[in-house]
Amino acid sequence: MSLLVKPCNFCDRPVAKGSGTMLAKNDGTVLWFCSSKCKKNMLELKRDPRKLKWTKKYVKGGIRKK
Repeated sequence: MSLLVKPCNFCDRPVAKGSGTMLAKNDGTVLWFCSSKCKKNMLELKRDPRKLKWTKKYVKGGIRKK
């Protein structure tokens, strides 16, 4: 018996089976969120997780533009 662990689509932290929130979009993509904080930041506030220090996707020094 193994636990299915998926990464949060916003902060990249693990979401264990039976916890978090799953959102199925109309185009067929499935989004997993570890908390309502992550869900709100991505869907309502449309923030970039690479700019927030508390996410694992944070890039120190900012995002480089080409």
